[in-house]
Amino acid sequence: MLRVTRNIQIPEQELDERFVRASGPGGQNVNKVSTAVQLRFDAKQSPFLPEDVRERLLTLAKSRLVDDGVILIEAKRYRTQERNRRDARERLLKLIRRAVTAPKKRKRTRPSQASNLKRLEDKRRRSEKKQTRGRLGWGR
Repeated sequence: MLRVTRNIQIPEQELDERFVRASGPGGQNVNKVSTAVQLRFDAKQSPFLPEDVRERLLTLAKSRLVDDGVILIEAKRYRTQERNRRDARERLLKLIRRAVTAPKKRKRTRPSQASNLKRLEDKRRRSEKKQTRGRLGWGR
């Protein structure tokens, strides 16, 4: 059971783990043992996610989507299968938790009078500087 929040829990059956051979450090072990983990989670079809969380999750995981709504997380950072498995689950959990919190609505604000005056003053100075860069009277 993957506990995301008190209300959202994802059972093991929803997670599909496959073990593949990893590249990188590991010595002779790297050619024999499948230590890398590919964790798949079908976010689009999962009945355990509320609709708003599902939509945010699919937009957050855009680069990790493989099939229609299936999130693929590959973990091959560690040399053991168990640590990679834990790493993949933690990364999925972190991604879902980011999707759980709704982003704040942006409140429109106006620039302060001081910042407006500063901007106009900088603009005037830049204009004056460029005005002094006129053509040379000789040569052309």
